[in-house]
Amino acid sequence: IAALGWYWLNSLHALEIARKIGKRACDELDLQFLDDTVAGTKLGWGRDHSGRRVFRRTYRFEFTETGNTRREGLLVLLGDKLESITMEPYQIVP
Repeated sequence: IAALGWYWLNSLHALEIARKIGKRACDELDLQFLDDTVAGTKLGWGRDHSGRRVFRRTYRFEFTETGNTRREGLLVLLGDKLESITMEPYQIVP
């Protein structure tokens, strides 16, 4: 039961980190982070910089540059650190 409790709390913590990273990435690029949320899409194992096994979680989020389209972004957390972020191509609005 303790392991399940730890996993649940760890997952909530990672979800909040992913949401903040997605929002910050959109803010820095002058994009609108839609629905103020991310959704977990993949869970696996990876190794951090010190070689420890940690969860590698992939999250999906949506953003828009004009307000008329919904674009998709993906971010990968290795433990609680950002490993990568990719965003669907979008139009740069002057």
